[in-house]
Amino acid sequence: MGKLGRFVCIAAPLLLTLASLICQVLVFMGQLNRNSAIQRDLYFFKANTKDFNPKPLSDIPDIPHTDTDNRLINALQGVSTSASLKDFYQVGLWNYCEGEIDASGKDTIVYCSPRKASYWFNPIEVWEFKDITPDQIYNDEMKKGIDAYSKVAKFAFAAWVIAAILTGVEFIVGIFAVLSRWGSVVTTVVAAAQTIFIIAAAGSSTAIYLTLAGVFRSVLAPYGIKAELGANMFAVVWLAVICSVAAGFFWLISICCCSGKSPHKKVVVEKAPYTYERVASPYLGAQQSGVESHAMAPVGGQGYGGHGAAYEPYREQRV
Repeated sequence: MGKLGRFVCIAAPLLLTLASLICQVLVFMGQLNRNSAIQRDLYFFKANTKDFNPKPLSDIPDIPHTDTDNRLINALQGVSTSASLKDFYQVGLWNYCEGEIDASGKDTIVYCSPRKASYWFNPIEVWEFKDITPDQIYNDEMKKGIDAYSKVAKFAFAAWVIAAILTGVEFIVGIFAVLSRWGSVVTTVVAAAQTIFIIAAAGSSTAIYLTLAGVFRSVLAPYGIKAELGANMFAVVWLAVICSVAAGFFWLISICCCSGKSPHKKVVVEKAPYTYERVASPYLGAQQSGVESHAMAPVGGQGYGGHGAAYEPYREQRV
């Protein structure tokens, strides 16, 4: 029962580690295959440009750098006129996908960009603004937001990769934790490092896309461009974090509990020192070994050890 109990104790964190790894794989798969419904619905950020209108949909208060805003809108108008501006753009960890929205409101992805490590969504490249630099087209708010997003996106990508590698290592090492507590110690150390990186990855991803969506809403919402976060993607992201934290906790518990040793041990009774054992009679042999000893008076005046002695001989045994 010892090994069985150890296996049951390790099963919970092992399954949680596997669940976290599956969630991370889904994060990596988002937007990689436009023909997969699951991957299509997994995105960090979505910009809906179908209702773009170069004329403001509402009154815009006077704000600094209005001329810069106008240059951005004029550039977007030129792209929309040439049909280069798609109806929506979805951003994943490796790339982005773009598509069209029909009259019924159904989304159809028509193109996904090649995979790229440390990817970040660059509107100037995606919207094909030619011979335009960020300083020429962005106001201060949007420029700061895009710059921060591009830098943190690289960190977030690296954190996701490291977290996924550590999760795989944690799962493999965790299998050997069934054998001993030392396995749990090693797995707990790996799990602690993995938890740090996955929290960093999830936190930075959430922060940068919240920032990006806020910038789009404040600058481009008056012109009919909508921005939203991917609810499905962030649900998977934070589910991976929850599973990782829970697995780390159970790995730590497994160090102190469920040793894997059987609770039933053979008890050896040792004799106390200076006890006496009965010596079999040389006359009666082993038959006398079960007879109780009795002290009897000597007969015929023979002392202890004599031929007529009635005393039963004993020998001293030191243990």
